[in-house]
Amino acid sequence: MRTSIRRSQRLMALTAVAALATGLLAGCAKDSDDGSSDGSGGGNGSGKGKITLTIGTFGVFGYKQSGLYDEYMKLHPDINIKENVTTRTDVYWPKVLTRLQAGSGTDDIQAIEIGNITEAVQTQANKFVDLGKEVDKSQWLDWKNAQATTKDGKLIGLGTDIGPMAICYRKDLFQKAGLPTDRTKLAEMWKGDWSKYVDVGKQYMKKAPKGTKFVDSASSVYNAALGGADERYYDNDGNVAWDKSDGVKKAWNVAMDVATSNMSAKLKQFDPTWDQGYANAAFATVACPAWMVGYIEQKSGDSGKGKWDVAAAPTAANWGGSWLGVPLAGKHQKEAVALAKWLTAPEQQAKVFAKQASFPSTPSAYANLKPAADTTAYFSNAPLTQIFSDSAKTIPTQYFGIKDQPMNSAITDVGILQVEQKGKSPSQGWDAASKEIKDVLGQ
Repeated sequence: MRTSIRRSQRLMALTAVAALATGLLAGCAKDSDDGSSDGSGGGNGSGKGKITLTIGTFGVFGYKQSGLYDEYMKLHPDINIKENVTTRTDVYWPKVLTRLQAGSGTDDIQAIEIGNITEAVQTQANKFVDLGKEVDKSQWLDWKNAQATTKDGKLIGLGTDIGPMAICYRKDLFQKAGLPTDRTKLAEMWKGDWSKYVDVGKQYMKKAPKGTKFVDSASSVYNAALGGADERYYDNDGNVAWDKSDGVKKAWNVAMDVATSNMSAKLKQFDPTWDQGYANAAFATVACPAWMVGYIEQKSGDSGKGKWDVAAAPTAANWGGSWLGVPLAGKHQKEAVALAKWLTAPEQQAKVFAKQASFPSTPSAYANLKPAADTTAYFSNAPLTQIFSDSAKTIPTQYFGIKDQPMNSAITDVGILQVEQKGKSPSQGWDAASKEIKDVLGQ
């Protein structure tokens, strides 16, 4: 999420699958055609005798921002780290699949988002190093390991963050709208039901500051509500169940309440206009998994410091989370495994949390988690660790199917956008999403 926000995160994982050129791209190439950037943790790989390790990520993982690349290179003078960042996961993952299938062009380490992990496990496991043989698996949450493990026990990725949910809000805008600004009072107002959150939005819009909306998008609300459901697009036996899922139905209904009202800024998440919305204070709230805290701080900039706050979400939910895998096609597998182990160790996950509140998947890190002082100040001294820890304790276990991400994108970027941006009815939006999903499933 980030997902990185990440998030991320990160989806990060939340936007429609884009058409991609079929030509192979070198793993270290700059992805200038898809909104991605080519950066490194330091150095340029030109030093004599140095090994350059490339790591492919999406969103903001926080490794560079928290100084981990520089720290690792100081500990290992023979290693230079180069991070290749693709902003959108819908561009990132198909490109990774193309390279994995070709057996060339991959980065030494490839991040895998939660919406893609089942596909990676079921169809690409033979393209990754079995990391279960390299680590003490008890460092990670059991369910986190399970999602990256094949039926025969191969672990293809080491867990990075998870995405326990909260609501990030602009208390300055709430005050102008005549609403409470205290995080505890707000959490009580929408506790237990995302529809109550929408009701607060209706109150906000009665006296909304000029040029502002209550929420960034209906898709944001949909993803947050779905993240707290017991069932998504597949049942626990791996059968497609999107059209029967109570979780999908409830999330769709609450998203339609937003899409058919005047409370949405109608922004597509992770697009440049969404980033500008943060900078311009265009919306008062956003469904906020832990990895998005760093994203908000980055995109809102200095003008948002002390104006953002964080409250508990209506229901416990998870949105996002990723893994680091080591492709067998990489040129430096031994060194890549060592770096992946180090980056995902509890100590390093705690450092990333301290920088941008990406919540660790390693429980031993929880007792001593402390956000950076500037992050705490940025979010009005909100007790970030407590809020996200409380959510993490009661997140339901969800099954992610092989086509989970494109099915989710069909609803958010086709169905919901048909209603929110094109004025279609909810039934028309659902029909459009249904058609897209059937295409994804080959039906």
